Amino acid sequence: MRHLNHGSFGAVPDAVAAEQDRLRRMVEWNPVKWFATLPDRIAQARTTMALLLGTAPERLGFVLNASAGASIVFASLAHRGPVDVLTTSHGYGAITMGAERLAERTGGRAHTVQIPLSAPAAEVVDLVTGSLTRTRPTLLVIDQVTSATARAFPVNEMCDVARELGVLTLVDGAHAPGVLAEPVCHRADYWVGNLHKFICAPRGAGVLVSRGDGQELFPSIDSWGTKLPFPERFDSQGTIDVTAWLTAPFAWQHLEETLGWECIRQRSAQLLDEGCQLVAERLADVVGDPVPDVGQPVDTMRLLRLPGGLGATLFAADGLRVPFMDATGVVAAFTHFDGRGYLRLSAHAYNTINDFEQLARVGVPLLRQWTQQPVSEVGRVNNQLKEEQCETNS
Repeated sequence: MRHLNHGSFGAVPDAVAAEQDRLRRMVEWNPVKWFATLPDRIAQARTTMALLLGTAPERLGFVLNASAGASIVFASLAHRGPVDVLTTSHGYGAITMGAERLAERTGGRAHTVQIPLSAPAAEVVDLVTGSLTRTRPTLLVIDQVTSATARAFPVNEMCDVARELGVLTLVDGAHAPGVLAEPVCHRADYWVGNLHKFICAPRGAGVLVSRGDGQELFPSIDSWGTKLPFPERFDSQGTIDVTAWLTAPFAWQHLEETLGWECIRQRSAQLLDEGCQLVAERLADVVGDPVPDVGQPVDTMRLLRLPGGLGATLFAADGLRVPFMDATGVVAAFTHFDGRGYLRLSAHAYNTINDFEQLARVGVPLLRQWTQQPVSEVGRVNNQLKEEQCETNS
């Protein structure tokens, strides 16, 4: 597959997969010894990962992913009585739903601040400040790099405003590690990040960073480390497979040693500029203005408008992913925002301009066909396109 969606999952390098396989073989060689010595292994990996991310080891704990880290933060607030939460219209759906559930089950209120797609940093700060002042929530949940709209938010400034008003902050940094030179937002009360995206660690590797001592935070699984302080208590969580945690520092260092993170980011940005221009030129035939203004773009992701009414809702956007990749051989992300569907593209060291040429040559005509077909006809169109591709390849 031509993978243009490391924003969802990175392509795990062979060397990283081999390292995880080595660890899994150690588990099976002697499970009792493995679990007896596991907390020390995790503590070492956690310390290394914290230093690589630029934060203090005593403030970082491993979690399965950013959503798991956010759920742990929500659980720590559930005993406070009514908890009011404030999210933004760009929030990641799973974490936003978790915040809303926290408000519901504690008798609090959930508020959402609407932020235009093209809003620059100053406007974002003004809108969030106004909403914080009006609603005075217990918790503000904001994205560092948004999933649906592929843009950055001025999280440092918003965290400062929230602290002045006595509001706790949770920054969703799922897309930040590897994308930003300084990924951890140190001004947030809590920061969560994924290691399976741009860092290309195996799935199931994320981190939770606390600005304070973190003693209110507990893992979702109570195990023998429960009475230990944070973050040591996160090092013992029963018999879950934590080889992704142990492999994550290796993944970061492998890419740094073989290519260099600054080189990866620069090349990815250049490739996206060139590749998205190719795709946008093809889309221009069916979309008047295919490249939206996202206010604060990031180097490693781009957003393009979908033609017609494609992907205008969550289920409509999600429903395009598998049929599209099956028909074109290109893996891309389909998102939606404010009643409009978008194509979100990413680039990494493993991508070439040929990936974008394939997307422009085969993917855009398919999208054009989909705008002219009822939903029930999408499968038939996919099969027809695949048959045509087979004939072309033969």
